[in-house]
Amino acid sequence: MQIEKSAMAGTLESSDVRVTVEPGANGIELDIESSVMNQYGRAIQRTVLETLERLGVQSVRIQIVDQGALDCTIRARVECAVFRSAGISDKNVPWGGAVQ
Repeated sequence: MQIEKSAMAGTLESSDVRVTVEPGANGIELDIESSVMNQYGRAIQRTVLETLERLGVQSVRIQIVDQGALDCTIRARVECAVFRSAGISDKNVPWGGAVQ
């Protein structure tokens, strides 16, 4: 999936995560800020990278600002931001297709 424009998903509320994606030039550029970075930083990174791989995203600048979100929330926010960036509207989300 191609990142075409900047897009964001999520909030800065407790137990949520704000994900911002922008077109990238050098593969995946990942920036993570988290209130639980010392405990879960590697797990957050793994979840984000696995989600991007599953969606076929190869070039993106992605910023994660985590407030203690669960993995399922991180996946959902990354998917939403990528879909918004690619111009996929709510009516065209490939439920059960690309998202597994």
